[in-house]
This record gives sequence, structure tokens and C-alpha cells, in this order.
Amino acid sequence: MKYECKQGVPSLDEYKYLCEAVGWKDFMNFEVAEKSLKNSVFGVTVYDHGQIIGMDRIVGDGAIYFYIQDVVIHPDVQGKGIGNEIMNILLAYLQEHAPEKAFIGLFASQGKESFYEKFDFKNYAPNMTGMFRVM
Repeated sequence: MKYECKQGVPSLDEYKYLCEAVGWKDFMNFEVAEKSLKNSVFGVTVYDHGQIIGMDRIVGDGAIYFYIQDVVIHPDVQGKGIGNEIMNILLAYLQEHAPEKAFIGLFASQGKESFYEKFDFKNYAPNMTGMFRVM
């Protein structure tokens, strides 16, 4: 499979397409998603023949706190190494731009923890508890 990785975030329509493809439609507020995408620190999009098939982005303050957000690979092409490639691009960006002792966080979907463990992400429980609130 030949595909093209680009730096940057997807358009709102591309974002909606990927979110819907992976079953996130009911969990996303697409009315404000465009602003959220524009406020990303860094992003990667992946295309196959001009059609978006994957994305990932970094959000945060761009100084101390960085969060890997919205790792989305279209179900038709999952398991083909695209997620690995985008994570490697994001980690290269962080290696270059995140200062010493920067906090790099993410939330892994249930069952996907081992994917992120390959990239040295760990669950530090019981020392840390991942928590969040949805409005």
C-alpha cells in the first residue's frame, strides 16, 4: 500500500469522516472541532490516493505539557503500520521540540494499551490516576 504522510491537521470534513469511520460520531462536538484542530501544536495526516485514511495530533501548551490526541486510522487500513508511522513522526517532533522533563500524555482506548507501550508509554498507576471530565 502506498500512502502519503503530511504534516498538519485535517480539514473539518476529513476529521468528521475519520471520527465517523471509527464510531466516535456521538462523542464529538463537531461545532467546535475546527477551532480545536487549528489550536493543535502539531499534526500528521495520512492519505491514500487523495483520500484521508489516518491522522494524529499533539495538543497542549507547546512548552511543558503535550498530549497525543485523536490517533485515528480508518478501519479498512488498520493493522498495516500506518499508526506506527504517525507515532514515529509525532515522537520525532517531540524529541526536537519538547524540553527536558516535559510531560507527554495520552489516553489509550481499552485494548490498545500495548500499541502505545511499544513507544515507551506506561500506565504509572498507582502513582498516577488518569482522570477526565466531559461537559
